[in-house]
Amino acid sequence: MDSAVKYPTPQENPETTHFWQKTVDGKLLIKRCLACGEPHYFPRSICPFCFSDKTVWEESSGEGEIYAFSLMRKSASGPYAIGYVTLKEGPSLLTNFVDCDMAKLKVGQKVKVVFKTTDGAPLPFFTPV
Repeated sequence: MDSAVKYPTPQENPETTHFWQKTVDGKLLIKRCLACGEPHYFPRSICPFCFSDKTVWEESSGEGEIYAFSLMRKSASGPYAIGYVTLKEGPSLLTNFVDCDMAKLKVGQKVKVVFKTTDGAPLPFFTPV
C-alpha cells in the first residue's frame, strides 16, 4: 500500500467515537476491564472475557509483533499484506501492513502503528520497526 491508496472512511458509533477521535492525535486506544483486568481490542463497552460493563480506555504503546500474516499478491487493488499483530499490552488485532517490503515480513517481527488519512478519522495500520 502506498500514499496513492484511498482508504475507506471508518464508521463511528457511540461505542467507538472516542477511539476514532484519538486516532486524529495519533493514539491507538484499547479497553481494559476493571473487573477481570483483561485488555481487549476492538474497544467495546462490554468485556469479551467476563462480560462486565466496567471497562476503561487505555492508550496503547502502538508497539507489537507479527503473530501471523498472509500476502495477497493478486487482487483488484494490487498486492497487500494482512495479518494479526499482538500488542505489547496483550490484545491481538487484525491489520494491514503498510510502508514496507512485503517479502521481508516474518512472524515475530516487531511492528509499530502508523495512521493513514481518510475522509474521516485516520485508520491504524502497522509497519515494521
